[in-house]
This record gives sequence, C-alpha cells and structure tokens, in this order.
Amino acid sequence: MQKNITTIIALVIISFTFQHKLGAEEGMYPMSEIHKLELKSKGLEIDVLDIYNPGGISLIDGICKLDGCTGSFVSPHGLILTNHHCAYGAIQTASSEEHDYISNGFLARDRSEEIQAKGYTVRITESYRYVSKDVLSVIKKDMDYGDRTKAIEKKIKAIIKRAESKNPGKRAEVSEMFIGKTYILFIYTYLKDIRLVYAPPRSIGEFGGDIDNWEWPRHTGDFSFMRAYVAPDGSPAEYSANNVPFQPKNYLKVQPEGVEEGDFVFIFGYPGRTYRHQTSHYLDYEYNKRMPYVVDLYSWQNQLMLDMGKDDRSIAITLADRIKGRDNTIKNYQGKLKGIRRLNLIDVWREREKALQSYIDQDAGRKERYGSLLQNIGQVYEEIQTTSDRDLLLDYLKRNVTMFNLASTIYESSIERKKDDLEREADYMDRNFDRTVKNSILSLKSYHQPTDMQFMKKFLNDALVLPACMSIQPLWNIASGQTPEINNIDEFLNNAYETTQLDEEAFLTDAFKLSTKELLKINDPFISIADKLYPIYKDLREVRQNRKGKIDELHSQLVDVKKEFMEKEFIPDANSTLRFTYGQIKGYSPADAVYYHPITTVQGVLEKTTGVEPFDSPNRLVDLIRDRNFGRFNHEKLGGVPTCILYDMDTTGGNSGSPVLNARGEMVGINFDRAYDATINDYAWNANYSRSIAVDIRYVLWVTQKFGGADHLLVEMGID
Repeated sequence: MQKNITTIIALVIISFTFQHKLGAEEGMYPMSEIHKLELKSKGLEIDVLDIYNPGGISLIDGICKLDGCTGSFVSPHGLILTNHHCAYGAIQTASSEEHDYISNGFLARDRSEEIQAKGYTVRITESYRYVSKDVLSVIKKDMDYGDRTKAIEKKIKAIIKRAESKNPGKRAEVSEMFIGKTYILFIYTYLKDIRLVYAPPRSIGEFGGDIDNWEWPRHTGDFSFMRAYVAPDGSPAEYSANNVPFQPKNYLKVQPEGVEEGDFVFIFGYPGRTYRHQTSHYLDYEYNKRMPYVVDLYSWQNQLMLDMGKDDRSIAITLADRIKGRDNTIKNYQGKLKGIRRLNLIDVWREREKALQSYIDQDAGRKERYGSLLQNIGQVYEEIQTTSDRDLLLDYLKRNVTMFNLASTIYESSIERKKDDLEREADYMDRNFDRTVKNSILSLKSYHQPTDMQFMKKFLNDALVLPACMSIQPLWNIASGQTPEINNIDEFLNNAYETTQLDEEAFLTDAFKLSTKELLKINDPFISIADKLYPIYKDLREVRQNRKGKIDELHSQLVDVKKEFMEKEFIPDANSTLRFTYGQIKGYSPADAVYYHPITTVQGVLEKTTGVEPFDSPNRLVDLIRDRNFGRFNHEKLGGVPTCILYDMDTTGGNSGSPVLNARGEMVGINFDRAYDATINDYAWNANYSRSIAVDIRYVLWVTQKFGGADHLLVEMGID
C-alpha cells in the first residue's frame, strides 16, 4: 500500500510540474508577461510590441472593460463590438411592450437614434504599477487577523484615493494578484455615457437558449454594437445629448475573411476569476456546499419567474435579464460540478497537496516554516463549512430580494456615510456613492412585486428550518409568527409589500439622504428588518475579515513554497484585470469515436430551426440562408457563412466579448462561451477538452448587413 501511495505522489509531482512547465496554451497572462512567450515561434506574425506597448500605441488600446465583460473599439468613433448577452441589460432596460427590443432587436440608423445603456460603464486600462510593498507595509508583527484585513483594505483605499487625485478624471483600482502577497495599481479611463447601437433579436443573439448554452456545435449570433460618448472637450461625462463619440487611441481592424482550422489566434480581455491556486479545502466547499445551493436556489427562482411572465409580456421583459443571468450560472455550475466529479478533481488536488507536503517534510527548515500550512488552511474551511447554511442564506437573501437589498443598502449607507471616507465600506465612499445610488434606482427596472414576495417567502421558510445553532432570530420571529400583530408569513408579506415605499424612485432617492434615526421613523417594514439584521451582517463581516486575514497570510506562504517545489514562477489566477491568451482554431473529441469540427455554418441554423423558442429563427434570416444570399461572407469550402468558431485558448467569465484576433492582430471573432467540458477551466485547464467559443466575424457582418440592414456600420468599420 505504501508503495502505491508513493507512486501516486511521484506521478502527481511529475504531472503537476509538467503541466506548468510545458502547457504552452494554458494561462491567462498579465500583459507584462507576454514578451516571455516566444509568440513568433507559435505563429504570431506581428511584433509583440504591436500587441502591448507601454510606451506607445498598440492593439491593447483598442480593448475596454464593459461592465463585467470585454469590448473592442472597431472604429475611431467609439463604436464597440461585444456580446449580445453583455448588452442584454441595456436591451432589457430600454424595452417595453411597445418597444420590445429583446424580441425584435434594435437598430439606430444614425447616432441621433442611439439609446442610453443605463448603468453601463467602460474602462480602458491606461497604466499599472506594483504597490505590494506599500500595501503590505501596514502589517505589524502579531497583528490580529481581522485587523490585518482592515489595515490592508484601508491602505488600498488610501492608495486609490491618492492615485485618483493625481490623475483627475481617471479611475484607480488595486488588484490582488497572488492572495496576500502581490498587488497592482491600475489606472483606467472611465467612461459613463454608453449607448446601444445595434442588437439582433433574441432569436439570433440567443439562438439555442439554455439548451445550447455551454455546448458545441453552436450557431448563436451573440453580438451587439454599442458606442462610448464623452463631453465635447473629450473628458468622461454622464449621459448628455451634447456629448460626442469617444475617440479611442486605437481601434481594431475587422477582418471579414475570418479564419481557417489550425490558424493561430489570440485573445486579450478581462477574465473574471479562476481558482487554480486554491486548495482542495476550497474546492470541497464549492463542490459540496456553495455551488449546489446556488443551482437549487436559482433553478427554483427561474421556474417561478418564467411562470410569472408566461402570459404577460411586460412581466417577461421585466424579469428577462435576471432569468438569463441565472440560466447562465446554473448551467455553468452544473458543468463545473460534473467536471469535478468526472476528473475526481478534489482527490487529485489532495494528492497534489500530499506531494507538496512530502516535499515540505523532506527538509527541516521547510518543515519548520511550512509544516502546518495546508492543515491550517483546512481548519479555516472547516469553520466556513460549519455555518455555511446560515451564511449562504444571508448572502443570497440580500442579493435576491430587491426590497430587502434596497433597505439594507439605504440603512448601511446611513451608518457608513457618517464615517471618514477611508473608514467606509467601498460602496459608500465618495468616489462610489453616486453609482451606488444610481444602481439601486436602476434595480427597480427589474423589480416585479409578486416575484419578490415569493423570493422573500422562500428565504423566511428556509430560515425557519435552520438548526438552532445557526438560527437567524429576526427572520425566525417573522417566519414563526412571533412578531407582534403578525400571525404568519403571508400576513407579514402582504403588509410589507403593500406599505413599503422603496419601490418608488423619488422615495428611494430621498431615503439615501436620511440619517439612521430618520429612516427608522418611517416605519418601513423592510428598513425595520434591515435594522434588526444589521448586527448579524456586521458580525458576519467581522468573522470573514478575520478569516481573510488568516487565509491571506497562509496563501502568501503557499505561493512561496509552491515556487520552490515547482522550481519556477507561475502566473496568478484571473482577477478581472487585463490578460492575454493564445492558441489555435481547433476541434476536439468529447467522447469515443466523436470529433467536433471547429467551424459551424448557417446550414446548422436551418437544421436546428423548429419555429419554437429557443430555435425560432426569424423568417427573414431563414429566407436569406435558403436563398444563399451570402454576399462576400460565403465560405466556398464550407458552403455557407461561418457562424461560430472553436479554439483551445484559456478563457473564463469576463472574457465574454473579448476579440479573437488572427496572427496579424485582426479581429476574426467575438468570444462568448466555453464548451460544456471546459466549464471546469476555472479550476483546471486541459489541452484535450478546454475549448472556447466565439461568434465568427463573418456571421456578425453578414447578419448586420443582410438581416439588420446596417450597412453604415460596416462602412464605419472600414469594410467595403
């Protein structure tokens, strides 16, 4: 038995080291690292400085962060190409029964018709510098873990505030690259007037819906055009009719010839989060607790919302963005859960950690420094697991119930705004407060009272069955009828939703100006609940700050010993900062005797079209395909317009909207998804099955021209 364990450990060491030394396509590289990648030998035809040049203009200046997605400037007049699902919030917010842009699409035939994308912002990375030494200078010997976290948070706020004062009109952010160890200050141009230009109907932009989501082959036209505006003097400004199109430093050339199988391609964008440097303890919590909880909750919520909007289009439009977001999360998590099971990933990570522990134990000095490191990390996650049922309920109550979320935000604001700016929680600092208020008001656009009431009822019922050791007393009192003059949940809910004024924009706006005492005098039922739950949320925040301080210190040590073990540097997990990845247009084999080709065509649109949602292609699109009205976008060999492409690049959420660029740096696609087997990418990348998906630029241009009638956009992009 001992011999078998030793063999396993040896194999894990070999595979772990091999993967990180030779996995050329794996990695979401910070831009500072791309000169180390020998890209010319991989197929790049331009100079690396053409991609990223900190001292001049390069392709990177044509990329922006569009809320939680990536976008590309494709003209000198601020025109942005991104995904349909990234623009979906703007489409939904602008829609009504009379103007159903979700179902019918939207086209501005000139700039005067472009409509405001409420709540959207664009960020463009201008510069960065390491500030790790400055951030970590506040840590004192024997400092309490909670105090450590608070000190670092306050220092980061001070660095940001100082940077923004030195860079008027810019936005600063400090990003943690390696947990508890390295920090980078990024300076962004921050644009606040974003407008919708063209979006195809849902039946193109979301063709296949949840059935095709995270699947290959795909035939989804997941693209939209937006435009960024600034004040007449070129400075960032809020929405105004007097604003003018933003002029980016650079914009991407759109290549209507597209790509072929085997072509070298690369992406840069703003990938959200990966967790490859986490431990098996983290993965175990995600697999056994958090992700199953979210899948069950969101599945129930989505079915409820679909039922609510089934016979009323206005309700369906109101809830559309929430349903779409949850659908995406559900299938993503289901794919991850399946991948973790299929790869037996928790046990693989445990064996990897056994190999690391064995390495630590081989040297007395290492053992003294790191001997209990992995065990101590495990103890933190044991604590997290102990109260996870209660803590998840508190988290998702605030996220999912609009009236309670608004009440909590207003109540917390009344407390935080009395503090010095650097002592406040980030949302209530002067630099963020206006946006917090605007986002709160904007959330009413997706508010439907009967749905919110049912959400609240579920959380109350869930609170009622928590074990006594995890009881949330204020919620238990309501759910059990122990509140004066309230006999049961339904009576409480009917009274609360009938009397609250938080669903009125004017009241909501004024409420942010009130003191805590003034808020409580209103006797709003949700503000009353927020008042009672505030100490519980505050205690939970303190507990989490303490855990974070401990985890940060332990992970800082983990990075050090892993570098010794692997005898190399490695790249940090994705964290919504600008990253680069490369690979090839490449198919894969998901099962025995099955091979997926990497380019689909409009023929697949016809084959899938049934006339029933989500395969309800517009009649005009079907006619264009049947008539073979393809123009210059026809692919002779494939016999039609290419729709989507598949490649082995390393991507994750946040890469939605990222440009897929060919060897000459020309845009050939817009990344929007991964294959189902690649949802596990956030934890483990594999050359055999990690594949990402883009809408082919030829389909984008063909739909825009032939279906949308937006020739002027092709002209603006410089396409004959």
